[in-house]
Amino acid sequence: MALRVWKRWLVLACAFGAATGGAAAGEPSWLLNAAAKGDTGKVVEQLKQGVPVDVRDGGDNTPLLLATQGNHVDTARALIDAGADVNAKNKRLDSAYLLAGAEGRLEILRLTLSHGANLKSTNRYGGTALIPACERGHVEVVKTLLDAGVDVNHVNKLGWTGLLEAILLSDGGPRHQQIVRLLIDHGANVNLADSKGVTPLQHARERGQKAIADMLVAAGAR
Repeated sequence: MALRVWKRWLVLACAFGAATGGAAAGEPSWLLNAAAKGDTGKVVEQLKQGVPVDVRDGGDNTPLLLATQGNHVDTARALIDAGADVNAKNKRLDSAYLLAGAEGRLEILRLTLSHGANLKSTNRYGGTALIPACERGHVEVVKTLLDAGVDVNHVNKLGWTGLLEAILLSDGGPRHQQIVRLLIDHGANVNLADSKGVTPLQHARERGQKAIADMLVAAGAR
């Protein structure tokens, strides 16, 4: 009896293997791990074996988000080409698009922008991708986002714009001076105050950021 059951199982297994071409099933955790490590070959292999491109881990990270965290450009490109959602957010409300902007992942940012990035998408602070990029001095990222059309005067939950963060959370050095210039050239409201009514010019002067203060004054700041 046991032998007959075993033989029947063997026939069914062989039939299933033939029907599927003998291919092994993909494993979501393998895809997630491969994306985090930047193993593009393994990522492509797992996708071919049927693992959903936007599978999630415990923190709701997709493979694309994990690849973005590691700045694995080729892996991110492979995932995006396979249809990964560049706007899918994790539990921290980061998406590949938002994270690339905040972390200065310029190549991945450009990939997300060319594949449907939502320019109005906001992070857990209510800020667009532009605001943390201004704070962290990512000059090329700021230029790329402004050229893409991100709202230069968006205000986050803290009551700050990109211009305010470029002043409040920086030392006023060369990179942030370039960013302030870019923001002004793209129509930043130089008199848009924070939630306490303090203007960008007042903040710049309080912090001894003379070069930035001079730019603001030349642009009509009060």
